[in-house]
Amino acid sequence: MNKKTCINFLVIFFLSGLASAFAQEKGGYDPRKVFDPLFDSSPGTVYRSGSGIPGPMYWQNRADYKIHAQLDEKNNSLSGNEEIIYTNNSPDNLDFLWLQLDQNQLIKNSRGELTSSPPSNIPDRFFGGYNITSVEVQLHGKKFKAIYLITDTRMQIRLPDAVKPHGDKILIYIDYSFPIPPPNYGRCGYLETKNGKIFELAQWYPRMAVYDDIKGWNNLPFLGSGEFYLDYGNYDVYLNVPWNEIVVAPGELQNPDDVLTKEEIMRLKEARNSNKTVFVRTANEITNPRTRPVDKGRLTWHFKMNNTRDFSWASSRAFIWDAARINLPSGKKILAMSVYPIESSGIDAWSRSTEFAKNSIEIFSKDWFEYPYPTAINVAGPVGGMEYPGIVFCHWKATGKTLWMVTNHELGHNWFPMIVGSNERENAWMDEGFNTFIDIYASNEFNNGEFAPKRDGEYAPKGGNPAREIVPYLLSKDSQPILTFADAIPGRFVHTLEYYKTALGLVMLREFVLGKERFDYAFRNYIKNWAYKHPSPLDFFRAMNNGAGENLNWFWKEWFVKKWTLDQTVDSVKYVDNDPSKGSLITIENKNEMVMPVEVEVKESNGNSGMMKLPVEIWERTGLSTFKYNSTSKIDSVIIDPDQKLPDVNPGNNFWPSKSNDGGK
Repeated sequence: MNKKTCINFLVIFFLSGLASAFAQEKGGYDPRKVFDPLFDSSPGTVYRSGSGIPGPMYWQNRADYKIHAQLDEKNNSLSGNEEIIYTNNSPDNLDFLWLQLDQNQLIKNSRGELTSSPPSNIPDRFFGGYNITSVEVQLHGKKFKAIYLITDTRMQIRLPDAVKPHGDKILIYIDYSFPIPPPNYGRCGYLETKNGKIFELAQWYPRMAVYDDIKGWNNLPFLGSGEFYLDYGNYDVYLNVPWNEIVVAPGELQNPDDVLTKEEIMRLKEARNSNKTVFVRTANEITNPRTRPVDKGRLTWHFKMNNTRDFSWASSRAFIWDAARINLPSGKKILAMSVYPIESSGIDAWSRSTEFAKNSIEIFSKDWFEYPYPTAINVAGPVGGMEYPGIVFCHWKATGKTLWMVTNHELGHNWFPMIVGSNERENAWMDEGFNTFIDIYASNEFNNGEFAPKRDGEYAPKGGNPAREIVPYLLSKDSQPILTFADAIPGRFVHTLEYYKTALGLVMLREFVLGKERFDYAFRNYIKNWAYKHPSPLDFFRAMNNGAGENLNWFWKEWFVKKWTLDQTVDSVKYVDNDPSKGSLITIENKNEMVMPVEVEVKESNGNSGMMKLPVEIWERTGLSTFKYNSTSKIDSVIIDPDQKLPDVNPGNNFWPSKSNDGGK
């Protein structure tokens, strides 16, 4: 072949291939987009393995806290001092440190205020924030007043000498105070009840920001929507409150003899050995001073909690208090507890909270990873639903199914992000969506499983099809990818995107793509390998790929990174040699950017029917795929996704023959 002939041949070959490719991409589908060889093509590192597990030199810094706080019930304020021992395990010199001051979201003209509307039901907006009165540091044997700069919800401490790599420590001492907000101001506040105020304290102390191997210091401001990213450490906490208040906090109470009566200590011991709820303080005892060890002054409650990323607590003289034993898979016994005002008690209200908490923790521990903390506490108060390690806040008016669902969801957050410490402020879907996913199965077990022999579907969902119900959101021009910063998601889409779409994606992987055994093995390994560590989205994708033995990059891209939609249809049906008894050739089409494996149900005129499941790889080269079906008579109908498991945005074309086409019958 001469040079000119060779060139002509290559041109003709290229053009014919291009024409073929265009023909294959009928309807705009391009397999090169979803089956992208450059997606997740970067190699692993010594810090984060390509297999989705922490690498041999993975590191993260540590923050240990010793805090003394005093609650001023009359003035609705809190003051405190803290000592932070910060350990630099990174390979870098740290010339400065960053801390989070989340209460400053409530100062006048904060970024949080300026980027969101004030609550419509509050005529006079509350303003608060930290009053920092002293900051000192101790480094390399020298203690000195810190040079610091506060910018909105962040504080930078500038150091005269670097905190050295690989284990150097610095001590930080901070004195502070802030006014506690009334209801409807987020995640911390107080509520007036018949027998006294309920105080729920969260984001109540300056906290270290995270320095990691991905971004260095993680310094997105707290605007109110995006949540938290925190290092792990031990907490030693002293809480000083009026004598007649009951304090609940996670971890172990260190001085029960100082703050509880002998009767309360005995009842707690009884609860630790009871599967049924035991009252520690009854409704009739709320106003009885004999339920307190003293009748004047103040008491200091001392708690310790280890290997946790945060610490929150609640205090009130209006609390009813009950508890029961939680049975963990290892045989360990811990305590579920609930506190609530008399207004929240009732047959199908907060009197069942401890039952709900106990079952949630037992189910999640059995299914995924054993709960690590000594208590699981549910608090009724002004906060509608918020989670912290070992303790959750749920609305005091919640009842029945609503109380079960919010209790189950908030306690589920102990797995995501309390145990698996993802960055909520950037990737809210990695805690809200993962938690919603495990909630689905926990609710099923609570209603119908071994944990509920007498409930008989008491709070079971009433029908519905999540895969089809999400379609209007997928088609909305205002929809966004799951991988969107939490604060950048419009409020009306937060639950649909962070919770619903993420959870639905995991359900489809478990129920339709991988199967339960492969999915559960990979997901449990992800939890185990990243427990008390900081996984990124890519770490999760790689962990699932490797644990399940499947290249799921097409799914991660289409469902999490992009906002693509699915539209699969039956294109045509033909018979081999025009004889139905010799078999049928069925052609299906993938019309939009998103792909999925295919289930096809075929019904014949002689009454026979069958199901074909085709792998996702049928779409790797083209948007059209033809398969042979061993028919024995004429085909009456072909249906894609007959059980409606997938979010097909145009289900009207999932049938053959269509109303406008006899399909060649």
